[in-house]
Amino acid sequence: MSLHPHVRFLDAAGHRLETVWHGPPPEDGAPTLVFLHEGLGSVSAWRDFPAKLAEATGLGALIYSRWGYGQSDPVEVPRPPSYMHDEGSVTLPAVLDAAGVRSAILVGHSDGGSIAIVHAADPSSAPRLRALILEAAHVFVEDISVASIVAAREQYVRGNLRARLSRHHSDVDGAFWGWNRAWLDREFRAWDLRPLLPHVTVPTLIVQGEDDPYGTLAQVDAIERGVGGLAERWTLPKCGHAPHREDEAATLARMAAFVNEVTS
Repeated sequence: MSLHPHVRFLDAAGHRLETVWHGPPPEDGAPTLVFLHEGLGSVSAWRDFPAKLAEATGLGALIYSRWGYGQSDPVEVPRPPSYMHDEGSVTLPAVLDAAGVRSAILVGHSDGGSIAIVHAADPSSAPRLRALILEAAHVFVEDISVASIVAAREQYVRGNLRARLSRHHSDVDGAFWGWNRAWLDREFRAWDLRPLLPHVTVPTLIVQGEDDPYGTLAQVDAIERGVGGLAERWTLPKCGHAPHREDEAATLARMAAFVNEVTS
């Protein structure tokens, strides 16, 4: 696989991580859009959506591949069930420090949205955090999520999912099994971010496809009801797990409007 032409590597929390930057640098003083990818995502898996949102808002955008994904250092498998808490409370602050991000709007997809919630609920994040965009985020485990992750395992072992993912990850087996086995671990059934939600006080946009095979609108309901700050929900009919890919134009416009609103 070839590297994105603008890839740079930074060291954070003991790992060498792949990053890409679009738009103005953080020294300009404006907030930075920080993109947190899904459970099988990476810098390259976002495609050009971060660049388009940066252009639409005039803000800089930082995209990074978490430990074990993309061209970042390989992960040690199995991941602990606490891996999203670890990412939100330890690694993400280190990434923001290393990149010089002084003010952040987190754009989290799926696992990335859950990581954004963990980070936002930590009081130490308050001075730097401006807002959250949560796309298909999870705050508790549903049967539909487990069933879809079991189906992904079958596609990986017997179908073409491994070949498709290998375009985005240097250690594709570590990326897949680190995610898949963590979610299917029996201990993970007790994973629940709802107690953290009252501590999320920044403006939050909740985005969800109504036909998401990994989670129902109960996730949106829980986040909207639970957060301690202002929350806006936006659901898309006939849309699955990745609105930014499946209905890019509408999703880009809605996210850009929210960002422009919270930064005006």
